[in-house]
Amino acid sequence: MDKELQTYYEETFSMMATQGWDFLMEDLEKLKQQVQNIRTVEDAQQLYYRQGQLDILDLMLNRKKTCEEVYEQLQGEAQ
Repeated sequence: MDKELQTYYEETFSMMATQGWDFLMEDLEKLKQQVQNIRTVEDAQQLYYRQGQLDILDLMLNRKKTCEEVYEQLQGEAQ
């Protein structure tokens, strides 16, 4: 793995180890619970908008796990 990519992952993991990251994940999880309630959706456009919101929330909520998996793969390739 090149130095720039190594630095990227080290800084990403450092950020995700903070209490601020934990607070952000808690807030996003609460927001996801609100957004996934489709009872208040009035039309298809709102439904599509909610789907987009959920996609982004899932991306953020799963970011740490995804980074860890890719990093492990890259470490395995480097050996």
